[in-house]
Amino acid sequence: MAKTRTNKEKLYDVIKKPLITEKSMMAVQNGQYTFEVTSDATKVEIAQAIELAYPDRKVKKVRTVYMPSHTKRIGMKFGRTQSGKKAIVTIEGEPIQELTGV
Repeated sequence: MAKTRTNKEKLYDVIKKPLITEKSMMAVQNGQYTFEVTSDATKVEIAQAIELAYPDRKVKKVRTVYMPSHTKRIGMKFGRTQSGKKAIVTIEGEPIQELTGV
């Protein structure tokens, strides 16, 4: 018999990892954080997952972007990068210290 997952367990799997890039670090000054999320995650699920992971923060806005795969070349071989989805989350309140690098 398959074990059914609770809503809370599903929300923990929505966020894969934070994306730390030069552009995303500049957006932190405005309270915006970038996360890689599962492809089937909705904006409501992403907001609930962020508030579950960081309980003292309130999500103000969620924007999602689908990242298509790209062709890459290494030597004489061609391959493709992995496609996915990322979320840009605007958070009210104090900055998240784990993601700001301070």
